[in-house]
Amino acid sequence: MDKPNLNQYIREVELLKEQLPPITQYPFNIPSIEKLTNLKFHPNVTFIIGENGSGKSTLLEAIATLYGFNPEGGSRNFNFTTKATHSTLHQHMKLIKGVKQPKDGFFLRAESFYNVATKVDELGSDLYASYGGISLHGQSHGESFMSLVMERFRGNGVYILDEPEAALSPTRQLALITRMHQLIQEKSQFIIATHSPIIMAYPNCKIYDVDAGYREVKYDETDHYQITKDFLNNPSKFIDLLLEE
Repeated sequence: MDKPNLNQYIREVELLKEQLPPITQYPFNIPSIEKLTNLKFHPNVTFIIGENGSGKSTLLEAIATLYGFNPEGGSRNFNFTTKATHSTLHQHMKLIKGVKQPKDGFFLRAESFYNVATKVDELGSDLYASYGGISLHGQSHGESFMSLVMERFRGNGVYILDEPEAALSPTRQLALITRMHQLIQEKSQFIIATHSPIIMAYPNCKIYDVDAGYREVKYDETDHYQITKDFLNNPSKFIDLLLEE
């Protein structure tokens, strides 16, 4: 049994089964949500993995909202709604926190990062120094992501990232690992939903596979690692199989 770390910011999340709406109602009809009981988070990094549509982003959104982040992303000071599409899952969950409060935090959603960038512009150019010196809209998608991580993330924080690899090249994903490590050494905690076998290679972490009922898995047990490794070892064989008539 893991010994509780009272100093980590988010220790555990629990689904309150006795308060759930009918399982025919979204998002409670998602198989992975039905299987959820509780998750214990690693003090450094917890990865949530699974297929498209498995519910990992819905879970991450609920955790972030429950912790006080804007559902569309941003810091805990952001308060805007472009379109209220987030689920009510957070209303049926309990978050168990540590004794310390973070000094920083950010919820990064690849799908709504454009809206966050627009909000930063609306708040004024005085904020640009924290996002690479210019408007996020004045940078490429990948550049704006890295500006956020390199300039805005300050340490002693909670950083919840939903598919950060969406805008990042393999080289930039490696740079993200380096920056994550720096921030972890500065007493930060990450919770990340990802498909990237590069990003989830970060050591000393937990990896939960939602498709396997939130079973904790080792890195080299994940489909992401195994399929990528097999493909790179023999790409021509894979392509021939995929394209055969």
